Amino acid sequence: MTFVRFMEGIGGRSLRIAAGLVLVVVGAVLGGPWWVLAAVGLVPIAAGVFNFCLVAPFVGAPLRPHSSGA
Repeated sequence: MTFVRFMEGIGGRSLRIAAGLVLVVVGAVLGGPWWVLAAVGLVPIAAGVFNFCLVAPFVGAPLRPHSSGA
């Protein structure tokens, strides 16, 4: 659950976006069948941008964190 709490914060969102960007760049640079890696990299980018964690439901947490009223 600590991991999910981290991923809900700005650090986790930044990490998801950065990891997605790395996958996209590596897939694009390698080319050929590695384009699939670039396509998969779009998932963590979207997760960071739209603030959802795909791991959370597997540990009993909601897909999207509760808003803090901000």
